[in-house]
Amino acid sequence: MNKFDEYRTIIGDNTASFEVKKSTFIGSIKACKTEEQAIEFIEEIRKEHRQATHNCYAYIIGPDKLTQRYSDDGEPQGTAGIPMLEVLKKEDLTNICVVVTRYYGGVKLGASGLIRAYSKGVSHVLESSDDVWMRNYRKIDLSLEYTLLGKIDNYLINEGIHEITRDYTDKVSISLYIASREFEKFNKDIQELTSATAEVSVIEDLLLAERERK
Repeated sequence: MNKFDEYRTIIGDNTASFEVKKSTFIGSIKACKTEEQAIEFIEEIRKEHRQATHNCYAYIIGPDKLTQRYSDDGEPQGTAGIPMLEVLKKEDLTNICVVVTRYYGGVKLGASGLIRAYSKGVSHVLESSDDVWMRNYRKIDLSLEYTLLGKIDNYLINEGIHEITRDYTDKVSISLYIASREFEKFNKDIQELTSATAEVSVIEDLLLAERERK
C-alpha cells in the first residue's frame, strides 16, 4: 500500500469572520485538488474583497503535500502566510486553500498580534468546516450461491462492510466497497467461508471520503 493512500481534507468551502482591535478578519477556505484551483480561488477572494487591506493565503496540494505556498500580501514578513500554512500542516490537511482577508481598523497589532490573528483566521474557519479522510477503496462484485447467502450476510454485517446493490439471478451478485488495504483479508475470508466457490471481481479502484480515520 502506498503511504499516501489516505489524507485529510475538507468538503466544499466555508467562511468565518471575527474582529481584533477594530480590524475585521475573514477566513475563506476551499477544497482544491490542484494548484490551479487554489490560485483561482485566491483570485476569487481578492475580487470579492478588493477593498480589503490584505488578502493573505496559504495552500497545500497533493496527497504527498509537496506543493506548499503562502503569501503575506503586504503584511510584515512572516506574520501571515507562514503562520497560516503552519495551522494547515498542524491539522494534517492537504488539497486545501485558505485566504484570510483583513480590513484594517486603525489599530496596529504588532508582529505577535498579527501572527495570532492570521493563525486564528485559519483555525476559526476550520472549526466550522466539514473535514474528511480520503481513502483508497475497491468496488467489488461478489457472486455466490443462494445457499451461502446467510453466512455471507452475517460476515458483511459483522465486518461493517458497505453494500451498494445486490441482484438475484441464477446466483446472488452483491456490489461492495472494500478498503484497498483490507481487500486481501476480505478475499481470503470469503474463500474460506464459501470453500472457494464464490467469485470476487474488482470492478474499479476509487477514492472515497470517510468522516473519521480508521
